[in-house]
Amino acid sequence: MTKALKPQNYSRLIADLAALIEQGRGLVVRYVNTALVATYWLIGRRIVEHEQKGKHRAEYGEQLLEKISMDLATRFGRGFSVQNLRNMRTFYKLFPIRQTLSGEFTEIPKALLKTFALSWSHYSLLMRVDEPEKRAFYETAGKEGNWSVRQLDRQIHSLLYERTAPSKRKKAVLAKAQEKSIVTRPEDEIKDPYILEFLNLKDEYSESELEEALIKHLEHFLLELGTGFTFVARQKRITLEDTHYRLDLLFYHRVLKCLVAIDLKLDKFTHADAGQMNLYLNYLKDREKLAGENDPVGIILCTGKKETVVKYALGGMSNQIFTSRYKLQLPDPKTLEVELEHEKQRLLEYKIVQEPKKKN
Repeated sequence: MTKALKPQNYSRLIADLAALIEQGRGLVVRYVNTALVATYWLIGRRIVEHEQKGKHRAEYGEQLLEKISMDLATRFGRGFSVQNLRNMRTFYKLFPIRQTLSGEFTEIPKALLKTFALSWSHYSLLMRVDEPEKRAFYETAGKEGNWSVRQLDRQIHSLLYERTAPSKRKKAVLAKAQEKSIVTRPEDEIKDPYILEFLNLKDEYSESELEEALIKHLEHFLLELGTGFTFVARQKRITLEDTHYRLDLLFYHRVLKCLVAIDLKLDKFTHADAGQMNLYLNYLKDREKLAGENDPVGIILCTGKKETVVKYALGGMSNQIFTSRYKLQLPDPKTLEVELEHEKQRLLEYKIVQEPKKKN
């Protein structure tokens, strides 16, 4: 007669087995997607090679694709339309790999399987990005952040590349793919503006409602903040001589190795906001900073700012405080691109004026 299983032991066994099954299924999906992408790349390569050996006329290419589509559809069914074959050909051209792959293959090279970490749907979106450096940025960031197709689409549409604080951060993302080391600074991780359209807030809302919405959509907010941010606390209580203060949001940045304080404002930046953030950072530096960590950084999220006010309000402070605007609606990409270019030019002119003249 067998002994009855203890409920708690059996429940744990089932939980462990379920976790293994889910993990195994996830790996199967991942490997299937990787093999599919590698196959499409090789199909594109083979088509390009065949075209190069044939006639160099556009109509020849189209006739070839139509013929291939018909023959493959007869053998393998759907999935090989003329448009899909065009995409495979484009995929090969836009995503060259560093490893040299010569000759024909009877199986997919292992080196090729290691190259493509995103799904075909991801690469279909990336092929719409026209600039090579921008395309490489989104591909690397997508791998780094493990973005879904929807997340990648949103980041492209919201012009993440253009909004990523200066070119240093972009170079750091690209260098990671090439295993180069670039020291990241706080200013390279801060965006301006932040796009918070996922909050779905109406025209009128309170600061507490803004904060509540950010916590409710924390996953989306972390994605918008960028890689490396982890949530620490909300309404962090700071007590100084029987006076209580509340820091809206507190994060930690794994790459910068420091606490990041975020203060939310419903209006434009004022000098008082700088003083308040400076108080928070001094407290965090004195009471919360751990051994081996860097000094905390502050971000004041506001609806607008005047650079002259920012300059004089933050001038002379030893703490690193940044001001960034936030937008609750995803603007038209062209409009936002013009705005960002204007802001970039204005800051460049401001920097030139402020730089001391070199002595002869």
